[in-house]
Amino acid sequence: MDKLVIEGGNPLVGRVKVAGAKNATLPLMCATLLTRGRCHLKNVPDLRDVRTMGRLLTMLGARTESRGDELWIDTSAAEGVEAPYDLVKTMRASVLCLGPLVAKAGQARVSLPGGCAIGERPVDQHLKGLAALGAKIELAGGYVLASAKRLKGAEITMDLVTVTGTENLIMAATLAKGRTVLRNAAREPEVVDLARALNAAGARIQGAGTATVIIDGVDELAPLEHTVMPDRIEAGTYMVAAGITRGELTIADAPVEHMTAVIAKLKEAGLRFQPTPKGLVVSARRAPKPVTIITGPYPGFPTDMQAQLMALMALSTGSAVFQETIFENRLMHTSELRRLGANIEVTGSTAVVKGARKLTGAPVMATDLRASACLVLAALAAEGTTEISRVYHLDRGYERIDQKLVAAGASIRRVAEPGPGKA
Repeated sequence: MDKLVIEGGNPLVGRVKVAGAKNATLPLMCATLLTRGRCHLKNVPDLRDVRTMGRLLTMLGARTESRGDELWIDTSAAEGVEAPYDLVKTMRASVLCLGPLVAKAGQARVSLPGGCAIGERPVDQHLKGLAALGAKIELAGGYVLASAKRLKGAEITMDLVTVTGTENLIMAATLAKGRTVLRNAAREPEVVDLARALNAAGARIQGAGTATVIIDGVDELAPLEHTVMPDRIEAGTYMVAAGITRGELTIADAPVEHMTAVIAKLKEAGLRFQPTPKGLVVSARRAPKPVTIITGPYPGFPTDMQAQLMALMALSTGSAVFQETIFENRLMHTSELRRLGANIEVTGSTAVVKGARKLTGAPVMATDLRASACLVLAALAAEGTTEISRVYHLDRGYERIDQKLVAAGASIRRVAEPGPGKA
């Protein structure tokens, strides 16, 4: 297991390139199960979660091949229908194979999911939607068992907005007989990216990116050919890196059209933005101003950027307020930030961050993916040395982030931690 050793205090200056979006890549990989043939995805990030999904598809009978940021998935012999616990427990997005398997193979046996320990993320909306489409749903031994001769279009109103639920039901409905109307759908850009890829393969999906998505089922899809959208959360993390170190980063391929809420808050905090032919230049010369953050579904402020903004606000000139409305356990990083000298008070799902004049390096431990990024950002600005353990979380969602930051002037070393009982 690796840890990062970071010497803080270096302003970041340089250019970083944003990789393809993890949260777009994973559903697209599952969508290949709706097809029979050789699918081709471009701009695929090299991430632990992507490799895990590749292993799952291989277990289902698909053949995967990667070269650089391109991924080929041949589903010609993909006859498997089981996503086992050992894989699904490490990555919640594995549940995205449920809809495609039922729609294409007529049955699925998928373990109830795991992933980051940031709170309950039940799949009841997935199951209710599939049942409305005509699937028989059973829960047994920690698995979801779903079956249907052929799904049939239906009108579905989800009780709450869920991104993976929306994606699962869109994929299932593409091969259902008749029309499906999905209301209270998630509006995230990654949902739009999935719908765009499916439509190019022959699906008939309207309204992706709005609260109502209409899917007219087709009999079959052609193999997917698609370029994955850039990762807006990775781009936002680099924006904060420029601000917290009072540096200047040119961020290439930042999907600014999907980052309105994040950029607005960073401008309010005092960061400066300048579009250039080489990328978006983000800079800061002084301590950030305090802001109020309330997370919400897109186009609101993304919960996946809450921890990173909290690291920035730990050095603000006043008191910032964070209200987390999506996940009940997504303030676990506050205790680790306090170890670096942050002044944070948490009451329920609200955190008040009183800006400190400085942060000081200390040993800390990552608890989830975005908490890992938060601690890296704080360590970049802290005085002295910070050691961040359990950075395997970081590798799940950021492609070589340590290498990219080092190229911009950060002092980061990746070292192997001894295992239990080893010196």
